[in-house]
Amino acid sequence: MMPSRTHIGSPYMQFAKLRSAAKYNLAASGIMSCPLAELPVKLEDLEINGPTLYGYAPLKERLARMNGVPPECVVTVAGTSMANHLALAATLEPGEEALVEHPTYELLVTTLQYLGATVRYFKRRMEDGFRVDEEEVERQMTPRTRLIVLTNLHNPTGAYIDERTMRAIGELARNHGARVLVDEVYLEALYDRRPRPAIHLGEHFLVTSSLTKAYGLSGLRCGWVLANPELTRRMWHINDLYGVNAAFPADLLSVIALDNLDRVAARAKKLLDANRPARDAFLRSRDDLECFQPEFGTVAFPRLKSGSVDGLDRRLREKYETSVVPGSYFNMPRHFRLGIGGDPDMTRAAFERLALALDELPS
Repeated sequence: MMPSRTHIGSPYMQFAKLRSAAKYNLAASGIMSCPLAELPVKLEDLEINGPTLYGYAPLKERLARMNGVPPECVVTVAGTSMANHLALAATLEPGEEALVEHPTYELLVTTLQYLGATVRYFKRRMEDGFRVDEEEVERQMTPRTRLIVLTNLHNPTGAYIDERTMRAIGELARNHGARVLVDEVYLEALYDRRPRPAIHLGEHFLVTSSLTKAYGLSGLRCGWVLANPELTRRMWHINDLYGVNAAFPADLLSVIALDNLDRVAARAKKLLDANRPARDAFLRSRDDLECFQPEFGTVAFPRLKSGSVDGLDRRLREKYETSVVPGSYFNMPRHFRLGIGGDPDMTRAAFERLALALDELPS
């Protein structure tokens, strides 16, 4: 039964906002916050009010240049979650079907339900490295499928979808009269190795992203949708019901951040380069866990071979001041998600505490 709109909400977002914080935090999926001092900004660079009616032109121009598209293909929004909301609302009518990867980011599904869409799933399996299997996607498509929803890098596993696979999914969608939405917010964490956005594979693709996860710039709420101009106009008009105008100081700061993104990316990449070996060494040392170890990104999604992830989560919180994300938020209750975007000393200590908690679980 579809949830009532008056009672719908996101269990994961409630967890992330109210229960994920800890002294030793492995629950955060993005890079730790970038301080304002990292940006060459002066108070006189900012204004309270400015021309943001359907996007601040300098911000759209920079995002267009960054992604290799015309400015009319860019919608600026408050973060990737709002970008996804607008993209879904612009491409689906109530009762139409979205085919979504499993496991998936819960807020995508909750938003689809809120919009009255029918949700159907295709599997991404750990034994296959959580890759997207085109044949599995095709098997799960129906005549009612109007949108295929993907994350790249995959949330929660960090698995990468290469361009060949993305093209194949695009062809499936085109042949069924459907579109493909790709949330690429974690793809930003490839930095100088970041491939071109999937929008370049055809007008039936939409892409969402932001400066939040890979750069530690969550407070700017600089998110965007890339789509064909017909859809971007539709999204701007839908956003009239939600955001109306953006916060102009945030748009100004986002322009400054984009003009200095190499500096911000170097800081973020340094953190990941320091933390990834600690994560990989931890995972190699545990015979009580099974895990696909992603090459890129900020997360991993191990499976506990025996015992309770909820029990592990309680022990971590109550005894070790440590947090992870239980896999139940991704409909995978034997898994948990680990994030490696934090301070390196804290991250190493968090893995030590996670090891102690695992050692104490009943066998």
